[in-house]
Amino acid sequence: MNLDFSPEDAAFREEVRAFIAENYPKDLRAKQDSGEPLGKDDYLAWHKVLAKKGWVAPSWPKEFGGTDWTPTQKYIWSEEQARADTIAVLPFGVSMLAPVIYTFGTEEQKKQFLPGIYNGEVWWCQGYSEPGAGSDLASLKTRAERVKGDDGKEYYIVNGQKTWTTLGQFADWGFFLVKTDPDVKPQAGISFLLIDMKTPGIEVRPIITLEGGHEVNDVFLDNVKVPVENRIFHENQGWTCAKALLAHERSGIAGVARSKRGLERLREMAGTEQSDLGGPLLSDTFFKRKLAELEIDLTALEFTELRTLAGESSGKGPGPESSILKIKGTEIQQRLQELALEAAGHYGAPFLRDLGHNANVGPDYAQGVAGEYFNGRKTSIYGGSNEIQRNIIAKMVLGL
Repeated sequence: MNLDFSPEDAAFREEVRAFIAENYPKDLRAKQDSGEPLGKDDYLAWHKVLAKKGWVAPSWPKEFGGTDWTPTQKYIWSEEQARADTIAVLPFGVSMLAPVIYTFGTEEQKKQFLPGIYNGEVWWCQGYSEPGAGSDLASLKTRAERVKGDDGKEYYIVNGQKTWTTLGQFADWGFFLVKTDPDVKPQAGISFLLIDMKTPGIEVRPIITLEGGHEVNDVFLDNVKVPVENRIFHENQGWTCAKALLAHERSGIAGVARSKRGLERLREMAGTEQSDLGGPLLSDTFFKRKLAELEIDLTALEFTELRTLAGESSGKGPGPESSILKIKGTEIQQRLQELALEAAGHYGAPFLRDLGHNANVGPDYAQGVAGEYFNGRKTSIYGGSNEIQRNIIAKMVLGL
Protein backbone atom coordinates (compact mmCIF):
# COMPACT_ATOMS: atom_id res chain seq x y z
CA MET A 1 0.00 0.00 0.00
CA ASN A 2 1.11 3.59 -0.64
CA LEU A 3 1.92 5.29 2.67
CA ASP A 4 2.66 8.73 1.24
CA PHE A 5 0.24 11.43 2.31
CA SER A 6 -1.62 12.99 -0.62
CA PRO A 7 -2.67 16.65 -0.68
CA GLU A 8 -6.18 15.43 0.15
CA ASP A 9 -4.84 13.59 3.19
CA ALA A 10 -2.93 16.67 4.33
CA ALA A 11 -6.11 18.74 4.01
CA PHE A 12 -8.00 16.09 5.98
CA ARG A 13 -5.40 16.27 8.75
CA GLU A 14 -5.87 20.04 8.99
CA GLU A 15 -9.65 19.60 9.12
CA VAL A 16 -9.37 17.04 11.92
CA ARG A 17 -6.89 19.13 13.89
CA ALA A 18 -9.09 22.22 13.68
CA PHE A 19 -12.22 20.28 14.63
CA ILE A 20 -10.62 18.84 17.76
CA ALA A 21 -9.22 22.22 18.80
CA GLU A 22 -12.61 23.91 18.43
CA ASN A 23 -14.91 21.19 19.76
CA TYR A 24 -13.13 19.19 22.47
CA PRO A 25 -15.10 19.81 25.70
CA LYS A 26 -13.30 22.38 27.85
CA ASP A 27 -14.59 20.93 31.12
CA LEU A 28 -13.25 17.55 30.13
CA ARG A 29 -9.85 19.03 29.24
CA ALA A 30 -9.70 20.76 32.63
CA LYS A 31 -10.39 17.50 34.47
CA GLN A 32 -7.73 15.68 32.46
CA ASP A 33 -5.15 18.38 33.13
CA SER A 34 -5.85 18.33 36.87
CA GLY A 35 -5.88 14.55 37.12
CA GLU A 36 -9.43 14.55 38.43
CA PRO A 37 -11.30 11.21 38.08
CA LEU A 38 -13.74 11.10 35.16
CA GLY A 39 -17.42 10.24 35.59
CA LYS A 40 -19.95 8.78 33.20
CA ASP A 41 -20.91 12.15 31.68
CA ASP A 42 -17.23 12.97 31.15
CA TYR A 43 -16.59 9.76 29.21
CA LEU A 44 -19.64 10.37 27.03
CA ALA A 45 -19.07 14.10 26.37
CA TRP A 46 -16.53 13.61 23.56
CA HIS A 47 -18.45 10.60 22.22
CA LYS A 48 -21.58 12.72 21.73
CA VAL A 49 -19.65 15.50 20.02
CA LEU A 50 -18.24 12.98 17.56
CA ALA A 51 -21.61 11.32 17.03
CA LYS A 52 -23.13 14.67 16.10
CA LYS A 53 -20.29 15.24 13.64
CA GLY A 54 -20.64 11.72 12.21
CA TRP A 55 -17.12 10.67 13.22
CA VAL A 56 -17.71 8.40 16.20
CA ALA A 57 -17.49 5.08 14.32
CA PRO A 58 -15.09 5.40 11.36
CA SER A 59 -14.81 1.63 10.84
CA TRP A 60 -18.54 0.89 10.68
CA PRO A 61 -20.10 0.23 7.28
CA LYS A 62 -21.40 3.41 5.70
CA GLU A 63 -25.00 2.18 5.88
CA PHE A 64 -24.88 2.10 9.67
CA GLY A 65 -23.13 5.46 10.16
CA GLY A 66 -19.50 4.78 9.24
CA THR A 67 -17.37 7.48 7.64
CA ASP A 68 -16.14 5.50 4.64
CA TRP A 69 -12.65 6.88 5.33
CA THR A 70 -9.58 5.39 3.70
CA PRO A 71 -7.03 3.51 5.86
CA THR A 72 -4.81 6.58 5.71
CA GLN A 73 -7.60 8.84 6.96
CA LYS A 74 -8.33 6.45 9.85
CA TYR A 75 -4.64 6.51 10.67
CA ILE A 76 -4.58 10.32 10.59
CA TRP A 77 -7.67 10.44 12.80
CA SER A 78 -6.09 8.24 15.47
CA GLU A 79 -2.84 10.21 15.27
CA GLU A 80 -4.52 13.57 15.70
CA GLN A 81 -6.62 12.41 18.65
CA ALA A 82 -3.46 11.13 20.34
CA ARG A 83 -1.62 14.36 19.53
CA ALA A 84 -4.40 16.39 21.17
CA ASP A 85 -4.55 13.95 24.11
CA THR A 86 -8.30 13.40 23.77
CA ILE A 87 -9.90 10.59 25.73
CA ALA A 88 -10.65 7.55 23.62
CA VAL A 89 -14.20 6.68 22.63
CA LEU A 90 -15.09 3.74 24.85
CA PRO A 91 -14.65 0.58 22.80
CA PHE A 92 -17.27 -1.71 24.33
CA GLY A 93 -20.19 -0.54 22.22
CA VAL A 94 -18.61 1.13 19.19
CA SER A 95 -15.59 -1.08 18.48
CA MET A 96 -16.49 -4.42 20.06
CA LEU A 97 -20.23 -5.09 20.20
CA ALA A 98 -21.42 -3.14 17.15
CA PRO A 99 -19.41 -5.22 14.61
CA VAL A 100 -20.96 -8.35 16.14
CA ILE A 101 -24.48 -6.91 15.84
CA TYR A 102 -24.18 -5.66 12.26
CA THR A 103 -22.46 -8.90 11.21
CA PHE A 104 -24.48 -11.54 13.06
CA GLY A 105 -27.59 -9.76 14.36
CA THR A 106 -31.09 -9.73 12.95
CA GLU A 107 -32.52 -6.64 11.25
CA GLU A 108 -34.60 -6.00 14.37
CA GLN A 109 -31.50 -6.18 16.59
CA LYS A 110 -29.61 -3.79 14.35
CA LYS A 111 -32.46 -1.26 14.48
CA GLN A 112 -32.85 -1.68 18.26
CA PHE A 113 -29.24 -1.48 19.40
CA LEU A 114 -26.98 0.26 16.86
CA PRO A 115 -28.45 3.79 17.17
CA GLY A 116 -28.02 3.82 20.96
CA ILE A 117 -24.42 2.67 20.61
CA TYR A 118 -23.67 5.27 17.96
CA ASN A 119 -25.22 8.22 19.80
CA GLY A 120 -23.80 7.32 23.21
CA GLU A 121 -27.27 6.88 24.68
CA VAL A 122 -26.54 3.35 25.94
CA TRP A 123 -23.39 2.44 27.87
CA TRP A 124 -22.24 -1.14 27.35
CA CYS A 125 -20.00 -3.40 29.40
CA GLN A 126 -18.40 -6.75 28.59
CA GLY A 127 -19.21 -9.97 30.50
CA TYR A 128 -16.56 -12.41 29.32
CA SER A 129 -13.98 -13.22 32.02
CA GLU A 130 -14.85 -15.24 35.11
CA PRO A 131 -12.83 -16.08 38.24
CA GLY A 132 -11.89 -19.43 36.68
CA ALA A 133 -12.06 -18.48 33.01
CA GLY A 134 -9.92 -15.60 31.83
CA SER A 135 -7.90 -16.27 28.71
CA ASP A 136 -9.46 -19.75 28.60
CA LEU A 137 -12.93 -18.35 27.95
CA ALA A 138 -14.29 -21.63 26.67
CA SER A 139 -14.22 -23.00 30.24
CA LEU A 140 -16.70 -20.38 31.52
CA LYS A 141 -19.29 -21.56 34.07
CA THR A 142 -22.08 -18.97 33.86
CA ARG A 143 -25.20 -20.95 32.92
CA ALA A 144 -28.26 -19.92 30.93
CA GLU A 145 -31.24 -22.27 31.05
CA ARG A 146 -34.00 -21.79 28.47
CA VAL A 147 -37.54 -21.71 29.92
CA LYS A 148 -41.04 -20.62 28.94
CA GLY A 149 -42.43 -17.72 30.97
CA ASP A 150 -45.95 -17.24 32.29
CA ASP A 151 -46.52 -14.85 29.38
CA GLY A 152 -45.87 -17.66 26.88
CA LYS A 153 -42.55 -16.16 25.75
CA GLU A 154 -39.20 -17.90 26.02
CA TYR A 155 -36.44 -16.67 28.32
CA TYR A 156 -32.97 -17.60 29.52
CA ILE A 157 -32.45 -17.79 33.27
CA VAL A 158 -28.83 -16.79 33.83
CA ASN A 159 -26.73 -17.64 36.90
CA GLY A 160 -23.02 -17.04 37.43
CA GLN A 161 -20.28 -14.50 38.00
CA LYS A 162 -18.22 -12.31 35.69
CA THR A 163 -15.11 -10.42 36.75
CA TRP A 164 -12.83 -7.57 35.62
CA THR A 165 -15.90 -5.90 34.09
CA THR A 166 -14.47 -2.55 33.06
CA LEU A 167 -16.63 0.47 34.02
CA GLY A 168 -19.55 -1.87 34.67
CA GLN A 169 -20.69 0.50 37.43
CA PHE A 170 -21.86 2.88 34.69
CA ALA A 171 -23.33 0.32 32.29
CA ASP A 172 -26.91 0.34 31.00
CA TRP A 173 -26.51 -2.95 29.12
CA GLY A 174 -23.92 -5.70 28.89
CA PHE A 175 -22.97 -8.41 26.39
CA PHE A 176 -22.32 -11.76 28.03
CA LEU A 177 -20.99 -15.17 27.10
CA VAL A 178 -23.02 -17.91 28.80
CA LYS A 179 -23.10 -21.69 28.76
CA THR A 180 -26.34 -22.95 27.18
CA ASP A 181 -25.30 -26.57 26.63
CA PRO A 182 -22.88 -28.08 29.19
CA ASP A 183 -22.86 -31.50 27.52
CA VAL A 184 -20.90 -30.65 24.36
CA LYS A 185 -17.31 -29.52 23.85
CA PRO A 186 -16.83 -26.11 25.52
CA GLN A 187 -16.79 -23.85 22.46
CA ALA A 188 -19.90 -25.50 21.00
CA GLY A 189 -22.12 -24.87 24.01
CA ILE A 190 -21.77 -21.08 24.40
CA SER A 191 -24.31 -18.38 23.51
CA PHE A 192 -23.96 -14.59 23.20
CA LEU A 193 -26.58 -12.64 25.17
CA LEU A 194 -27.40 -8.95 25.51
CA ILE A 195 -28.59 -8.20 29.05
CA ASP A 196 -30.19 -5.07 30.49
CA MET A 197 -28.07 -4.28 33.57
CA LYS A 198 -31.19 -3.05 35.42
CA THR A 199 -32.70 -6.55 35.31
CA PRO A 200 -33.46 -7.92 38.80
CA GLY A 201 -30.79 -10.32 40.04
CA ILE A 202 -27.74 -8.36 38.77
CA GLU A 203 -25.28 -7.03 41.35
CA VAL A 204 -22.16 -5.02 40.45
CA ARG A 205 -19.41 -4.98 43.11
CA PRO A 206 -16.32 -2.77 42.76
CA ILE A 207 -12.76 -4.08 42.53
CA ILE A 208 -10.28 -1.43 43.71
CA THR A 209 -7.07 -1.78 41.74
CA LEU A 210 -3.51 -1.39 42.99
CA GLU A 211 -3.27 2.30 42.18
CA GLY A 212 -6.51 2.97 44.08
CA GLY A 213 -8.89 3.32 41.14
CA HIS A 214 -12.38 1.90 40.62
CA GLU A 215 -12.22 0.84 37.01
CA VAL A 216 -13.20 -2.84 37.16
CA ASN A 217 -15.91 -4.85 38.87
CA ASP A 218 -17.35 -8.22 39.74
CA VAL A 219 -20.81 -8.85 38.27
CA PHE A 220 -23.08 -11.44 39.91
CA LEU A 221 -26.11 -12.85 38.08
CA ASP A 222 -28.73 -14.56 40.22
CA ASN A 223 -31.70 -15.98 38.26
CA VAL A 224 -31.51 -13.13 35.76
CA LYS A 225 -34.35 -13.35 33.22
CA VAL A 226 -33.30 -12.54 29.65
CA PRO A 227 -35.62 -12.68 26.61
CA VAL A 228 -34.47 -15.18 23.99
CA GLU A 229 -34.68 -12.46 21.33
CA ASN A 230 -31.71 -10.80 23.08
CA ARG A 231 -29.45 -13.61 21.89
CA ILE A 232 -27.14 -12.70 19.00
CA PHE A 233 -26.72 -15.43 16.36
CA HIS A 234 -27.69 -19.05 16.97
CA GLU A 235 -27.95 -20.80 20.31
CA ASN A 236 -24.72 -22.62 21.22
CA GLN A 237 -22.84 -20.78 18.45
CA GLY A 238 -21.90 -17.70 20.40
CA TRP A 239 -18.23 -18.64 20.18
CA THR A 240 -18.31 -17.43 16.57
CA CYS A 241 -19.42 -13.99 17.80
CA ALA A 242 -16.90 -14.07 20.64
CA LYS A 243 -13.95 -14.69 18.30
CA ALA A 244 -15.02 -11.88 15.96
CA LEU A 245 -15.38 -9.47 18.87
CA LEU A 246 -12.01 -10.39 20.34
CA ALA A 247 -10.29 -9.80 16.99
CA HIS A 248 -11.65 -6.22 16.93
CA GLU A 249 -10.75 -5.74 20.61
CA ARG A 250 -7.18 -6.95 20.11
CA SER A 251 -6.64 -4.65 17.13
CA GLY A 252 -7.77 -1.69 19.22
CA ILE A 253 -5.61 -2.59 22.21
CA ALA A 254 -2.45 -1.95 20.17
CA GLY A 255 -2.86 1.83 20.67
CA VAL A 256 -0.10 2.81 18.26
CA ALA A 257 -0.99 6.51 17.97
CA ARG A 258 -1.19 6.97 21.75
CA SER A 259 2.09 5.12 22.22
CA LYS A 260 3.68 7.57 19.76
CA ARG A 261 2.36 10.42 21.91
CA GLY A 262 3.69 8.64 24.97
CA LEU A 263 7.10 8.41 23.34
CA GLU A 264 7.10 12.17 22.72
CA ARG A 265 6.16 12.76 26.36
CA LEU A 266 8.96 10.45 27.49
CA ARG A 267 11.47 12.38 25.38
CA GLU A 268 10.32 15.61 27.03
CA MET A 269 10.74 14.05 30.47
CA ALA A 270 14.16 12.60 29.68
CA GLY A 271 15.31 15.91 28.24
CA THR A 272 14.88 17.64 31.61
CA GLU A 273 15.36 14.98 34.29
CA GLN A 274 18.85 14.70 35.76
CA SER A 275 20.62 11.34 35.56
CA ASP A 276 23.04 10.06 38.20
CA LEU A 277 25.89 11.09 35.91
CA GLY A 278 24.65 14.68 35.65
CA GLY A 279 22.78 16.28 32.78
CA PRO A 280 19.54 15.11 31.15
CA LEU A 281 18.72 11.41 30.88
CA LEU A 282 18.92 11.66 27.10
CA SER A 283 22.68 12.08 27.53
CA ASP A 284 22.80 8.70 29.28
CA THR A 285 23.87 6.12 26.68
CA PHE A 286 21.98 3.24 28.29
CA PHE A 287 18.70 5.15 28.60
CA LYS A 288 19.03 6.55 25.07
CA ARG A 289 19.55 3.02 23.71
CA LYS A 290 16.37 1.77 25.42
CA LEU A 291 14.47 4.71 23.97
CA ALA A 292 15.81 4.06 20.46
CA GLU A 293 14.95 0.34 20.60
CA LEU A 294 11.44 1.23 21.71
CA GLU A 295 10.99 3.69 18.84
CA ILE A 296 12.13 1.08 16.28
CA ASP A 297 9.66 -1.49 17.62
CA LEU A 298 6.87 1.08 17.63
CA THR A 299 7.55 1.99 13.99
CA ALA A 300 7.37 -1.68 12.99
CA LEU A 301 4.09 -2.04 14.87
CA GLU A 302 2.72 1.06 13.13
CA PHE A 303 3.26 -0.49 9.69
CA THR A 304 1.58 -3.71 10.83
CA GLU A 305 -1.44 -1.72 11.99
CA LEU A 306 -1.60 0.11 8.67
CA ARG A 307 -1.68 -3.22 6.82
CA THR A 308 -4.55 -4.32 9.06
CA LEU A 309 -6.45 -1.10 8.32
CA ALA A 310 -5.90 -1.63 4.60
CA GLY A 311 -7.35 -5.13 4.89
CA GLU A 312 -10.41 -3.86 6.74
CA SER A 313 -11.03 -1.20 4.10
CA SER A 314 -11.17 -3.92 1.44
CA GLY A 315 -13.82 -5.82 3.39
CA LYS A 316 -11.50 -8.18 5.23
CA GLY A 317 -12.07 -8.22 8.98
CA PRO A 318 -9.17 -8.39 11.42
CA GLY A 319 -7.74 -11.90 11.54
CA PRO A 320 -4.82 -13.57 13.32
CA GLU A 321 -2.67 -10.49 12.72
CA SER A 322 -4.70 -8.80 15.46
CA SER A 323 -2.87 -11.08 17.90
CA ILE A 324 0.45 -9.64 16.71
CA LEU A 325 -0.88 -6.11 17.25
CA LYS A 326 -2.09 -7.05 20.71
CA ILE A 327 1.20 -8.61 21.84
CA LYS A 328 3.55 -5.94 20.56
CA GLY A 329 1.20 -3.06 21.31
CA THR A 330 0.80 -3.95 24.98
CA GLU A 331 4.49 -4.77 25.43
CA ILE A 332 5.39 -1.35 24.02
CA GLN A 333 2.88 0.38 26.29
CA GLN A 334 4.39 -1.32 29.32
CA ARG A 335 7.94 -0.46 28.27
CA LEU A 336 6.90 3.18 27.88
CA GLN A 337 5.45 3.16 31.40
CA GLU A 338 8.59 1.55 32.80
CA LEU A 339 10.85 4.13 31.19
CA ALA A 340 8.59 6.97 32.34
CA LEU A 341 8.86 5.71 35.90
CA GLU A 342 12.63 5.47 35.48
CA ALA A 343 12.75 9.04 34.20
CA ALA A 344 10.61 10.32 37.09
CA GLY A 345 12.87 8.59 39.60
CA HIS A 346 11.89 8.98 43.25
CA TYR A 347 9.39 11.70 42.30
CA GLY A 348 7.29 8.98 40.70
CA ALA A 349 6.61 7.34 44.06
CA PRO A 350 2.91 6.39 44.28
CA PHE A 351 0.57 8.60 46.29
CA LEU A 352 3.29 11.19 46.84
CA ARG A 353 0.91 13.86 45.61
CA ASP A 354 -1.85 12.86 48.01
CA LEU A 355 -0.20 15.10 50.61
CA GLY A 356 -2.57 17.90 49.68
CA HIS A 357 -3.52 20.19 46.83
CA ASN A 358 -0.84 22.71 47.79
CA ALA A 359 1.93 20.15 48.09
CA ASN A 360 4.77 20.86 45.66
CA VAL A 361 6.68 17.60 45.38
CA GLY A 362 8.74 17.14 42.26
CA PRO A 363 8.07 18.09 38.62
CA ASP A 364 4.57 18.07 37.15
CA TYR A 365 5.44 15.37 34.63
CA ALA A 366 5.93 12.87 37.48
CA GLN A 367 2.27 13.14 38.47
CA GLY A 368 0.40 9.89 37.90
CA VAL A 369 3.40 8.02 36.48
CA ALA A 370 3.30 5.32 39.16
CA GLY A 371 -0.46 4.87 38.80
CA GLU A 372 -0.11 4.46 35.04
CA TYR A 373 2.67 1.92 35.57
CA PHE A 374 0.65 -0.19 38.02
CA ASN A 375 -2.55 0.02 35.97
CA GLY A 376 -0.68 -0.86 32.79
CA ARG A 377 0.40 -4.27 34.06
CA LYS A 378 -3.01 -5.58 33.00
CA THR A 379 -2.72 -4.74 29.30
CA SER A 380 -0.77 -7.90 28.47
CA ILE A 381 -3.53 -9.96 30.13
CA TYR A 382 -6.91 -8.56 29.06
CA GLY A 383 -8.29 -9.24 25.60
CA GLY A 384 -6.67 -12.67 25.86
CA SER A 385 -3.26 -12.94 27.53
CA ASN A 386 -0.19 -12.52 25.34
CA GLU A 387 0.67 -16.18 25.92
CA ILE A 388 -2.67 -17.15 24.38
CA GLN A 389 -2.01 -14.77 21.46
CA ARG A 390 1.27 -16.53 20.73
CA ASN A 391 -0.59 -19.83 20.57
CA ILE A 392 -3.06 -18.30 18.08
CA ILE A 393 -0.20 -17.03 15.91
CA ALA A 394 1.53 -20.42 16.02
CA LYS A 395 -1.65 -22.18 14.91
CA MET A 396 -3.31 -19.72 12.50
CA VAL A 397 -0.30 -17.95 10.98
CA LEU A 398 2.59 -20.41 11.22
CA GLY A 399 0.48 -23.56 10.90
CA LEU A 400 2.18 -25.29 13.81
